[in-house]
Formats: sequence, C-alpha cells, structure tokens
Amino acid sequence: MTTRIDCDSCLVRGLACHDCVVTVLLGPPPELSDLIIEDDELHALEALAEGGLVPPLRLVTPVASPHVESA
Repeated sequence: MTTRIDCDSCLVRGLACHDCVVTVLLGPPPELSDLIIEDDELHALEALAEGGLVPPLRLVTPVASPHVESA
C-alpha cells in the first residue's frame, strides 16, 4: 500500500510546512507538491518522529462531508 502526499491540497500548507517531515527532508513547496511513499517508509518516518529525530507529517487533507437528505 502507498500513501500519497499532496502538498497542494494540504489544508495547513504554509502554516505547518516549517514543522513537517516533508519540508525538513525534501524542501518546501512548491518544489515538492506530490509525493508517493510506501507503507514501510511511512512507518519509518513515524518512528523517527516518535524518537524526536524529525518532525511528524503535518498533512491535513479535506474530508468530504456525508450527504444528508433534507426532510
């Protein structure tokens, strides 16, 4: 399985970039806008973040709201 990191759709882009593992390791957007990482790589980044070696992934993506029918 893979994880797609799209900095262009991140809701906190600009606000949290300075403390995001993507920016720390690969540089700030717009140099990077789309990244695909494997699950084992994501787990490794999470372990590094838990150990305090890198900041965590700060990606916040929009979630579609559920459709509610009006009565």
